[in-house]
Amino acid sequence: MKNMERDAKFRLDRFLLTNLVPLIFIGLSMVAIPISQFSGSYLVQEMLIRLARNAFLVLSLLIPIIAGMGLNFGMVLGAMAGQIGLILITDWKIIGLPGMVLAALIATPIAMALGWMCGVILNRAKGREMVTSYILGFFINGLYQLIVLYGFGKVIPIRSADLVLSRGFGVRNAINLLGIRNCLDNLIPVSLQGIRIPLGTFLVIGVFCLFIVWFRRTKLGQDMRAVGQDMDVARAAGIPVERTRVVSIVISTVLAAYGQIIFLQNIGTMNTYNSHEQAGMFAIAALLVGGASVARATLPNVFLGVILFHLMFVVSPMAGKYLIGEAQLGEYFRVFVSYGIIAVSLVLYEWRRARDRAYARRSLRGGEA
Repeated sequence: MKNMERDAKFRLDRFLLTNLVPLIFIGLSMVAIPISQFSGSYLVQEMLIRLARNAFLVLSLLIPIIAGMGLNFGMVLGAMAGQIGLILITDWKIIGLPGMVLAALIATPIAMALGWMCGVILNRAKGREMVTSYILGFFINGLYQLIVLYGFGKVIPIRSADLVLSRGFGVRNAINLLGIRNCLDNLIPVSLQGIRIPLGTFLVIGVFCLFIVWFRRTKLGQDMRAVGQDMDVARAAGIPVERTRVVSIVISTVLAAYGQIIFLQNIGTMNTYNSHEQAGMFAIAALLVGGASVARATLPNVFLGVILFHLMFVVSPMAGKYLIGEAQLGEYFRVFVSYGIIAVSLVLYEWRRARDRAYARRSLRGGEA
């Protein structure tokens, strides 16, 4: 009887620890939404737009998690590759869906090269992949800044005067993406009860979800899962562990490049030097808000996380304004949430692992304390 009670308590505690972050955000949303005084139709429209804008980026994080490499902070490398593609197609004045496709084609080899380099480095930092990829993002960001600030206009020709700084080289801080703005979102125009649905983008996201489901069943997907569970066992089974890990990072980096292109076509403008910097942080925070962890993430985690995370982003400024008369509080809350939720999720993950190990030891000793 005591064993049954202990098992039930353990399962309840584990459920709460696993879902604590989503439960906190659901509770905060239930409090903040009425205070913000936003209408239901407005919030539904905002969530549809933000889901279309961010879901692809968040989905690009799943494959490295399958391979046991944790949260890929190095996805910003792919975001930078995507932005280089967008700069070039804007200069060449290629608009609409062809422009997006060409930007993706340009970004693909750049993202593959950066992903391969990132994967090789992470193989030398086993067990510290997340912090290594985070620092690597800063390093490649420096190279990116050098290219766009000095390379474009000098080494890489730029014909459009609207893109080049007044000194004759370097890309301007803000780029108008009017030529491709909402071209994917409005590809299949659908409106329901006055709410615009970006069906074209959702179809692309749906195809990507089917790809992930299919990929997990392939030989490579099974190899990644085996590597993620135990590298030594996978190596003994003949799986090329290092190569598999590199491939997972390459795929994630390329997909992040596509996700950044989708994100920026929805926004319609690009901050040349800053647009990519928060891509990884916000995507990872959204995934963790959905109940994912360093070792496990699912498709429902992605969509739940994007909705809950960005719902708080929408309602928190107005809730702060009506609650204490200061909308800036909501802006501070956004920064606090994006960084704090990552720290809280990592702590909860380690705490849950420690409890699981302690429970397993007690079970082996026959339930003794």
